[in-house]
Amino acid sequence: MLHVERGGNGPLLVLLHGLGATGEVWQEVVKDWHGSWLVPDLPGHGRSAPIPRYSFGSFAAAVADVIPREPVTIIGHSLGGVVGLALASGWFGVDVTTCVGVGIKVQWTDEELEKAASLSAKPAKVFATEEEAVERASRMAGVKLKHGVSEVDGGWAPSLDMRAFGVGRPDMPGLIMAAESHVVLAAGENDPMSPQEHLKELVPEPVMFPGAGHNVHVESPSSLHTVLAQLAT
Repeated sequence: MLHVERGGNGPLLVLLHGLGATGEVWQEVVKDWHGSWLVPDLPGHGRSAPIPRYSFGSFAAAVADVIPREPVTIIGHSLGGVVGLALASGWFGVDVTTCVGVGIKVQWTDEELEKAASLSAKPAKVFATEEEAVERASRMAGVKLKHGVSEVDGGWAPSLDMRAFGVGRPDMPGLIMAAESHVVLAAGENDPMSPQEHLKELVPEPVMFPGAGHNVHVESPSSLHTVLAQLAT
């Protein structure tokens, strides 16, 4: 089961966090959102249970189960952006009108994939105190987390199921081609994981956020409202 938070009234916005994070990273975005919103913790993250096997399809299937059957806009960060694109295909029964992928890493070297596979085989590190575990979870997510740890035998550990690191390289051209929604790719102009030149190989006009790094939704949440407002006009 997924941990899901929801609020507001009106058109539904679904927000999907990145690898290692939790739904809490969207709190400043939903705070000022004019419609309704739905924020899950992805499988194996935060307060959501792990799943037997991690793939972009298995993530998307789990998220599809908690999305109402109504038109939705999706904003996904990094891993969440790829999951959003999978949902935008219509394969999982979700009616996605617009999918905004923010900070997706679209080019991977063999060395990077090997490192991710190696991480996926490591057990979660156990710490003596909750504070130490929170620090570790936050470091893996790249943003500060409160709900990214669990009490385990011997202490505290990040809630992230390390096997999720083995999700692999996304087929971005294939996902974009399969999408039945409007697709927007975006990133902070200083995001080393998602440089503009990489995104331009996939879409003609990626949206770049001035002064922002990888975690735009935390660094500059109002920027996402601006993009959504522009898409609505």
